[in-house]
Amino acid sequence: MVGAGPAGLAAAGAAASEGARVVVIDAADQPGGQYWRHRSESAGVPEDGKLHHGWNEYLDLRRTFDEHVASGAIHYLPRTSVWMLRKRADEDFLLELTPSWGPPSGIRSVTATRLVLATGGYDRQIPVPGWDLPGVMAAGGIQGFVKQNGTLPGKRFVVGGTGPFLLPVAANIVAAGGSVAAVCESSNLMGWLPRAHRAAGVPAKGVEGAGYVWEFLKHRIPYRTSTVITEILGDDHVTGVRTAKVRPTGEIVAGSEREITGIDGVGLGWGFTPQLELPLQLGVSTRVDVDGSLIAPVDDAQHSSVAGLLLAGELTGVGGAALAVIEGRIAGRVAGAESQGRSAVASARELREIGRQRRFAEAMHLAHPVPQGWQDRLTPETTVCRCEEVTAGEICASRETLASEDQRALKGTTRAGMGWCQGRVCGFAVSGLASNDVADHTSLANAAKRPIAQPLPLSQLANLEN
Repeated sequence: MVGAGPAGLAAAGAAASEGARVVVIDAADQPGGQYWRHRSESAGVPEDGKLHHGWNEYLDLRRTFDEHVASGAIHYLPRTSVWMLRKRADEDFLLELTPSWGPPSGIRSVTATRLVLATGGYDRQIPVPGWDLPGVMAAGGIQGFVKQNGTLPGKRFVVGGTGPFLLPVAANIVAAGGSVAAVCESSNLMGWLPRAHRAAGVPAKGVEGAGYVWEFLKHRIPYRTSTVITEILGDDHVTGVRTAKVRPTGEIVAGSEREITGIDGVGLGWGFTPQLELPLQLGVSTRVDVDGSLIAPVDDAQHSSVAGLLLAGELTGVGGAALAVIEGRIAGRVAGAESQGRSAVASARELREIGRQRRFAEAMHLAHPVPQGWQDRLTPETTVCRCEEVTAGEICASRETLASEDQRALKGTTRAGMGWCQGRVCGFAVSGLASNDVADHTSLANAAKRPIAQPLPLSQLANLEN
């Protein structure tokens, strides 16, 4: 198993319960993933779960996980990343490992007859003039900072982008003692009207949403729909933002511009990008989902297009933690049984719940699309690739004069996506700018292909076995 978030924890426990020997590899220093990121266990910091949804489910999954670790059924490798993944001639998978931080564990590689990948995703970002200023973070970065540290990276924030995820980020900010000057939601929410029945099929989401409404009313958080951040202000740190109302077609509504000052933090998020580097190293089939993200389809048993490889969670389509746990249980049970020479399938109840969760996720994506016209709001000087400091003007010039019409070509002509993050932050935006429209499948797939998935010392390449 790779990943110890909601899907990975569920998969590991299910596989071990089938009698399989399980190795769980995770880049973090404790289980939980981004969704259940929490205070440091090694430092003995208590965690009451108040900043989390589904905390009791995490405790149940964690209890099972810890029991299997104690019994030896699960071998847990924290602070470890898989930097390359191959399939050998004997059909086993070979995973090459490197420390994600800290000293080496002494284990350089792992082989597996069945492999479950549950690597999750990260915030999808769209550039805004000024987004490279200190104080600007991904919305999920602010939430992760609060959950792990119990403090805030600022005092007064504006949160902008699209999707329900903006709500818990704002709620976490005020729960940690900060304030939110505004939440700017780019959609008008009318997209929920023809899909309300899909939301009704997952009543827990309605209860969660009602809780956020109460938090917004209690703390007087302005929630502005059809609103985008057009510019982030400041010299050496964020001091304010400019916002404007937008029509569904992307045009700014004349006279709607306003300025919010006296802030020191901005959180941005336009959905999530599945982390597909490892499955793509094996040549897994992909497609573009309704939210514009690249995903890897699976069958009812979570099998991918590659024999022996199972996927769970955001890799199969962004759908949230509840869906990830169900998929993880199925993937772990199937992988565990198959590793023992048996077969296993998803239950009818599990498939029905997956169907409900998927229908809700599709409704959410369609009601909260990436806003049209975001490219038109960039200036030529707007930084798009922050690692390599490549501007929108440079990217557009390369597209027009050098026929750089996908992310891979732009990487070669402008260095966009060639820095430390390897295009994880700017890849979606660069792909969209390359086509002067929405990012297409080829460009997104090229952006996600990385023969080396994680930074590693050169000595590991030198010592690599053929």
